Amino acid sequence: MAVLLHRLGRWAFSRRWTVLISWVLALVVLGGLAGAFSRDADAQLTIPGVESVTALETLQERFPGGAAGGATARIVFAAPEGAAVTDPELTEAIQQAVAAAAEAEQVAAVADPFQTQAVSPDGSVAYATVSYGVQVDEITDAARAELLDVADGAEDAGLRVELGGEATQAIPGQSAAEAIGVLVALVVLAITFGSLLAAGLPLLTALIGVGAGMAGVLALSAVVDLTSTTPTLGLMIGLAVGIDYALFISIRHKEQLATGMPARESAGRAVGTAGSAVVFAGLTVMIALAGLTVVGIPFLTTMGLVAAGMVGVAVLVALTLVPALLGFAGDRFDRWAVPGLRRRQAELAGRDSAGTRWARTVTRRPVAVLLATVVGLGIVAVPALDLRLGLPSEGDLGEETTQRQAYDLLAEGFGPGFNGPLTVLIDATDAGDAPAAFAATAAAVGELDGVAAVAPPIPNQAGDTAILTVVPAEGPTAAATEELVGDIRDLRPGLTEETGSELAVTGNTALGIDVSEKLTDALPVFLAVVVGLAFLLLMLAFRSILVPVKATLGFLLSLAATFGALVAVFQWGWLADLLGVEQTGPVLSFLPILLIGLLFGLAMDYEVFLVSRMREEHVHGAEPTDAVIGGFRHGARVVTAAALIMGSVFGGFILGHDATIKSIGFALAFGVLVDAFVVRMALVPAVMTLLGRAAWWLPRWLDRALPDVDIEGAALEQREPVRPVEEPVPVRS
Repeated sequence: MAVLLHRLGRWAFSRRWTVLISWVLALVVLGGLAGAFSRDADAQLTIPGVESVTALETLQERFPGGAAGGATARIVFAAPEGAAVTDPELTEAIQQAVAAAAEAEQVAAVADPFQTQAVSPDGSVAYATVSYGVQVDEITDAARAELLDVADGAEDAGLRVELGGEATQAIPGQSAAEAIGVLVALVVLAITFGSLLAAGLPLLTALIGVGAGMAGVLALSAVVDLTSTTPTLGLMIGLAVGIDYALFISIRHKEQLATGMPARESAGRAVGTAGSAVVFAGLTVMIALAGLTVVGIPFLTTMGLVAAGMVGVAVLVALTLVPALLGFAGDRFDRWAVPGLRRRQAELAGRDSAGTRWARTVTRRPVAVLLATVVGLGIVAVPALDLRLGLPSEGDLGEETTQRQAYDLLAEGFGPGFNGPLTVLIDATDAGDAPAAFAATAAAVGELDGVAAVAPPIPNQAGDTAILTVVPAEGPTAAATEELVGDIRDLRPGLTEETGSELAVTGNTALGIDVSEKLTDALPVFLAVVVGLAFLLLMLAFRSILVPVKATLGFLLSLAATFGALVAVFQWGWLADLLGVEQTGPVLSFLPILLIGLLFGLAMDYEVFLVSRMREEHVHGAEPTDAVIGGFRHGARVVTAAALIMGSVFGGFILGHDATIKSIGFALAFGVLVDAFVVRMALVPAVMTLLGRAAWWLPRWLDRALPDVDIEGAALEQREPVRPVEEPVPVRS
């Protein structure tokens, strides 16, 4: 493979205009398709087949017209201090707003708060429920705008008006704060290369790749339903790996130019060696992300495939566009020097690097370093024992949003459980006395612990099905509410025997609980598939049994520590103020399984790039300890820069306002930095030192069966040596 990639790199270097124009055309075409066909990313976080989803489908069938299945919103009215919503002038303003909302586009009905008794006991808050005749993903922007406009008249009368509910949800955009990560990446690149031209090249190629990839994703949204998190996740992953992969090839090119190698040959060899590692690292990430399809959850499958596609684009950019731009730079790749850095780099080149000194320290005391690493990560992982999962609610949004303010007003006026009502479906089609079955179910549910209120059953026109609304005593993400859902479902056998009816629990709160349970059950299967496939790929790359085992066990340590940090910050509230976490609660239910796919692939990036240099030294005859130190001499600097870049890109998303993206950004930034600087920089050299030559053991029959992919570029070393050029010759573009 190294020889093939070597030829590709030389070709791209020589045909740089062709390659550049091709990528620009791809960007323009995909951008045009995205502009013409893209839709809002508004798919819902649901899982077909679970009880809450099946019950919702039954409600849509038996309560036609949107009463049960359509999207809903709430208009929350708060009286000024010292007044009540029942004051005549405020009541009139509320009723006018309700009438205006009923005339809005796609609205099926609006419940008057004074007729439905939707007024808080102290008269400070009232709410009107808006029911739509369509699902939430079918609500138009114009319909949302009309709903927001109804608040104006009521606010003129002195009322505070906030809106909440699924129908008001807006698609989160990208914040300017996320660009900070890119700026930090540019600084790291400038320090690494000592040249603005060399620093700008990985960033430019990554942006082109991300632009093309994101345009393709948005174009596909015309036929594929995307959640609001999916495009942001694709952007996050594509930008991080795009910069890193270009960095790995560019820094190898820089090292080879320093030896006097001609620019064209250097670009080819950089793609042949570092590019081989890029291919295997990219494939590992893509396998981990595409492995999300085995879970059988549609929104996770889409997330995984989109992110895997972005990684695939990053690999193609690194193998083609990067050497093409190296061709434009020619022998002057290091032009536009950063003041003061070139001299410092020259000084560092004359003595052992910090990575080399650290590797020598580890190889002298491998047992102590190994124990310190394992114990330290184990302590950080302890909070993970208290991990609780749940879906995001409006209580997780920023305090400045109208949805969050509506949520808080309802909690203050009606109690915390009001924001997480449970919908109980009572199916009495096989019951002898349907009204008696409805009443018996309502009475049984009302006696359970954790129930604040039970509304009277609402039957359908046929009289064979009823909706029972249950208000928990605690909020939607509280452990007590999760227990209440289980207690209600436990009533099913007894009520079926007594009345002949069946019950099912649905609603957003029950849906979140069911999704979390489904994801937890799928976790072991997903982990086994992803780790198994990646193990085979790493065994093929390194021709070793123990190196993939070590890589996998190291990843599990990183993962456990990351889960511990997630729980400590987002569930317990440690450092929450510092990181801008406004609401603590359960960890996002799909984050653990998503994190396994993402972090495993990204962690293997550093494993491939660091250990491939150790194997390269081993293949060239170095003793085991010398191979570890030599691999660090060449690989530690680039892995350090890559981890800082990836961590800063992910960390930039922590500064955004969306709680979901904030938690994903934190988990990935923390996980990548811990894996790179603790596991790969400490545990890996310690274990490799202890293993010695056994690290590269492979049974002979397996060695003969596996194809030789030559990730370390040994075939290139056997070619006729390239004579250095006597003096640089500028390459004309």
